[in-house]
Amino acid sequence: MLHIHQNVSLKNYNTFGIEICAKNFVEINSKDELTELFADTKWKQEKKLVLGGGSNVLFINNFEGLVIRINIKGITQTINNDTVFVEAGAGEAWNDFVNYCVDNGFCGIENLSLIPGSVGASPIQNIGAYGVEIKDIFHSCLAYELETGAFKTFTNADCKFGYRESVFKNELKDKYIIVSVVFKLSLKKQFNLKYGAIEQELSNRRITKPTLKDISQVVADIRVAKLPDPMTIGNAGSFFKNPIIDSKQFEKLKLEFPDIVSYPSGLNQVKLAAGWLIEQCDWKGKVHGNTGTWKNQALVLVNHGGATGLEVFDLSSQIIDTVSAKFGVSLQREVNIIV
Repeated sequence: MLHIHQNVSLKNYNTFGIEICAKNFVEINSKDELTELFADTKWKQEKKLVLGGGSNVLFINNFEGLVIRINIKGITQTINNDTVFVEAGAGEAWNDFVNYCVDNGFCGIENLSLIPGSVGASPIQNIGAYGVEIKDIFHSCLAYELETGAFKTFTNADCKFGYRESVFKNELKDKYIIVSVVFKLSLKKQFNLKYGAIEQELSNRRITKPTLKDISQVVADIRVAKLPDPMTIGNAGSFFKNPIIDSKQFEKLKLEFPDIVSYPSGLNQVKLAAGWLIEQCDWKGKVHGNTGTWKNQALVLVNHGGATGLEVFDLSSQIIDTVSAKFGVSLQREVNIIV
């Protein structure tokens, strides 16, 4: 039988390490437990927050409702010729799942190594790194509809993936809880090495014929060099999205800032490196009260100890204002702000 806990600290359930409290808290370990929980109509009406790894949230205040921590585990696979369909429970740690796929020779997910968070959160955010996004490998997910109590399967097209966007962040926000995800991977070794420093780092290591494990390890090492470990210092990884602007605006910026870092982003659009923009505004490595930006990556905001969510949020607002003043570019927060 499910047990609802009261007045639970969420400090250990968010990677920022913000000390706030949930009025009610429950951990879900199976689909049946979700059905059991919402058989009580009280919880259907209560303010709710679904929490996975807590790696992409910033709490501003205590949560006066029900926090549902999804801990559904299990990994299975079906192989059809060279295609592998791998299904994972929403509560699986994302990097553990990536390592499972790499160890079993399932190709397509290796560039997403060492991203914090859970499998269930991955399609909501359409997480991505080093030239790969969830939409590239996502096949389907199973989700529980809060209003009806029914389970529904969403296809790739149903999810309406965009840059760090999906249907679950927009029109279906707070209406479904993802319980498992199916990824479409391959036994063929078709690597994506062009983005970021992967190719250069492989060359530095004199690896001319990389394996899946080589690529996964290189990606992990690059991330470790740039990003702080949440177990050591509170953070949620990249705090801002890389802004996308039109080509005309980019050409004007390029004239004024010849070294601006950019990437192609579809027809007549250019993606800018938010970290570079922030660094040019002298924010990199700055300490601001109990918070600040990471010394190796200005895109990451950190909790040096004892920071409140409001302190982190206020710092992010200052960064947005200074980048806008210098470049005329509006940064958007990637982290979900929970008020």
